[in-house]
Amino acid sequence: MKKWKMLFMTAISSVLILSSCAKTTKPTENKPNEPTKLTVKDLFPFNENVYMKYQGIGNEFAEHQTYVDYIAGDRIQIRDITPGTTLAKIYEIKNGELRLISSREEYYYRENLLNTQNTSYDVLLKEPIENGTSWTTKDGLKRYISNTQAKISTPSGEYTAVEVITEGNDYKLYDYYVKELGHVKTVFKTGSTTIETNLEKIEKNVPYIQTIKFYYPDFNKEKLAFKEEKISLKTNENIDKIIESYLKNPPKEELNKVFSKNTKINKLYLNNSQNKVYIDVSKEFVQEMNAGSSLESMILQSLVNTLGNYYNVDKVYISVEGKPYESGHIAITENEVFYVDYKNVYEIK
Repeated sequence: MKKWKMLFMTAISSVLILSSCAKTTKPTENKPNEPTKLTVKDLFPFNENVYMKYQGIGNEFAEHQTYVDYIAGDRIQIRDITPGTTLAKIYEIKNGELRLISSREEYYYRENLLNTQNTSYDVLLKEPIENGTSWTTKDGLKRYISNTQAKISTPSGEYTAVEVITEGNDYKLYDYYVKELGHVKTVFKTGSTTIETNLEKIEKNVPYIQTIKFYYPDFNKEKLAFKEEKISLKTNENIDKIIESYLKNPPKEELNKVFSKNTKINKLYLNNSQNKVYIDVSKEFVQEMNAGSSLESMILQSLVNTLGNYYNVDKVYISVEGKPYESGHIAITENEVFYVDYKNVYEIK
């Protein structure tokens, strides 16, 4: 069974589900036998703020929830939440192909990855959308359109779909795409084992909600205070502006600001290979800090703890206008970092 589980997870991770939606929880069923020439864009539409939930049958990892993080040009970034992990998946529609460019695991933060480069992408769907269109996957498997009028059933409705089959050595993967909805069903078959993922519901105007811990100096108590905040993120909304705003506005008057009014975050990202966060801020961060060495240390530690906790790392590199952090009290080199420290902190309820 473990073998089939691994095969299913490998196959299913190559294909994700996205779509546009109707105004209600359950999509309107499409009209069968419409005399239209379908394109990849018809079958995998890019739409903002769409939430999709999928039922899993036959395997604990078969269920999914998806949100749309970013859309730009011919690319879309999907947050794929499974029982095992959360992934960032980058898709591209180009030259009549739907391509899976990359898939990053342990994606529990927010970052625009649309510019990810990968020449070894996987083609999930290909024009012309007609029976017999065939191609080879990046793993050397045969993938082809087997039926453009397949009748399928899901908890969200009955559809006429385009069926795409991927043939493995000892399994077959069936993917179903519906016009103006997207990828609505997957069936994995090997021997007597069948695993399904079915569209259960689809909603529009749904942001992704996550909880972030923001840290602030409590200079009088000589401690750091943190408060958990629920953040609502719509498609194409960046986390840096939200972090910037919260760090300028402590939840209580007795707490110190981390950022001054005019401080801006110029750049913020996670380096996966180094397990380190990089943040570059404007010169006002130092110029308007107006703090002695003790308060400055607490301000820096609050920033480091906020970012370290959010990205789940213990190292943060801080630069000011592209140069390593330096003030009258504290300075680092390009090879130095600040470390998270969760001792001597308390929570604000």
